[in-house]
Amino acid sequence: MLGGVGHVVAKVRIRNPGDPSRFMELELLVDTGSTYTWIKRSRLEKLGVKPMTKWGFKAIEGRVIEHDIGEVVIKCLGEKATTIVVFGEEDDHEVLGVYSLEGLRLEVDPVTRQLRKTEALLAL
Repeated sequence: MLGGVGHVVAKVRIRNPGDPSRFMELELLVDTGSTYTWIKRSRLEKLGVKPMTKWGFKAIEGRVIEHDIGEVVIKCLGEKATTIVVFGEEDDHEVLGVYSLEGLRLEVDPVTRQLRKTEALLAL
């Protein structure tokens, strides 16, 4: 699960929720600073994932950019969830964001810097 120095990489399988036969396996950089999972538009289109709407996102430099969003089923470390994905452009990084991590009940271990299953969720 560990990528380069200080980077955590997750092996995931994503699939089109409407067509279980269309899936792909990816290695995504785990980015706890990103709310959502970003995957290149070309990959999502290859799976037949359709945009649901456009959302505005604030870029690092402060400008607002619009991207299509959709849904995929994602599987990692034996856990599976339906999650929101952002249709990234070819020059965007592909990342596994916090929304997907929480849906999968996964977290980054602060000591080992590896992805692990969450022991328990907060009840409140």
